[in-house]
Formats: sequence, C-alpha cells, structure tokens
Amino acid sequence: MAGHNKWSKIKRQKAVTDARKSKAWARITREIMVAARDGGGDVSMNPALSLAVDRAKAENMPKDNIERAIKRGTGEIEGEDYVEVSYEGYGPSGVAIFIDALTDNTNRTVADLRHLFSKSGGSLGQSGSVAFMFERKGIIEVNAADIDEVQLFETVAEAGAEDLTNDEDSYVITTSVEDFAAVREAVKERGIEPVEAGLQRIPTTTVSLEPGEARKVAALIEKIEDHADVQAVYSTLELDEATIEAIA
Repeated sequence: MAGHNKWSKIKRQKAVTDARKSKAWARITREIMVAARDGGGDVSMNPALSLAVDRAKAENMPKDNIERAIKRGTGEIEGEDYVEVSYEGYGPSGVAIFIDALTDNTNRTVADLRHLFSKSGGSLGQSGSVAFMFERKGIIEVNAADIDEVQLFETVAEAGAEDLTNDEDSYVITTSVEDFAAVREAVKERGIEPVEAGLQRIPTTTVSLEPGEARKVAALIEKIEDHADVQAVYSTLELDEATIEAIA
C-alpha cells in the first residue's frame, strides 16, 4: 500500500510541473458530468458528485468550470454523453493492468488501448482476466501535520476504517467501499481536507521486477494514463523503494 501511495505522490508532483494539469481537469470534468447525470446536481445529496467536486477543488479547478460540468451532466447545458468502462490486460513481464475509463466512443478507446499494449509488448485481455487480482478499497490520504495520529485513528476507527498507516509526511486511511463515505465525512468534520480521497483497486498480489523491466511497465502505464479517456490505471507491479527510485 505504501508503495502505491508514493506512486500517487509522484503523479501529483508531475501534474504540477507539466501539461498533466489540464489533463487532470479534463478527467475530473468527465467524472463530475457522469456523477451529476447519474445522481443529480445537488452536491449535498450526491456523494459521488461531492467527491468529484472535492477532487476538482484539490486540483484548483475554477468554480465556473465545476458548475458548467455539473450543468452538462444534468442536461442544463448540452454536452457529450460518457459511459463508464473498464479494460484489463497484461503489460511487459506479465504485470497485470486494470484501467477505469469514461468514454463517448468505446470502439475508439479499446482500439487505442490495444495498440498501446501491443506496442509495449503486452496484450489487452478479456473482461475478468485480471480483475480478480485487485480489491476495491476506499483510500483517504491526509497531511500528517494536520492532525495527531492517535486522534486521527480514533476518528476513523469509530467511523469504520479498516487501517491507518503512517507514510512519512502523510497518513493513509483504508476503508471498505461501503464505509468510505462515512470515514471521509468523519475526517472532514474534524476540519481536515484530504490530500486525496477515492475508491481504488489495490493489488492482492504484486510482481517484483528488475529496474529495467519495471521502467518498461511504468512507461506503458504512463502512456495509458495520458489517454484522454482513461480515469485511473492500476497494476500489480511491486512498488518498493528501489523500483520507485528507478522509475521516478
């Protein structure tokens, strides 16, 4: 878990320093639209929309952009219609990769991803080919400076959290899918705004590779993440300190 959290930090740092910021906004816009479409435009009554808006604010997305995305989702403003899809495959060295996407053209998306896998020495698989290697969990990360660890533990444990780990300058809270919203709300009620919060797919088993092979997998993951339709990418690559240093 700690390794995957460091991977998230690396991606956040890159988003600040390069063109990924605009791509992050585009992804969050789609997420807001779909959440508003499926659950309505009232943030207080739509947990998925509330989470998406929080992410938008964390990425410093302008308020006008957020409001337009909500209106597109509810139909007040005309916009594209996106569907949620997932793709599964194997990258170099047999590393399993799971992809969450939002797309308005599934034929285009699957063709693009198949090309990326094939070009990198991997293969796009059938539905269910790697899903069993991942477990859906709620992950909430907060700055360690914002609260004492004992106080945080008491807060999240009472709300139903499964685990709390200290990861250098932050705390990472793990929850079940069912208890995620309650734990996230408990954290916010303490006056703490999470650095990151969402549902993720955590690998139940990982593959340890030599740095050179790990870089090949990381390169494929980065290309997939750059695709406009892709929302999140998960893999079974073991992210220990040596691997992270090699690919960072």
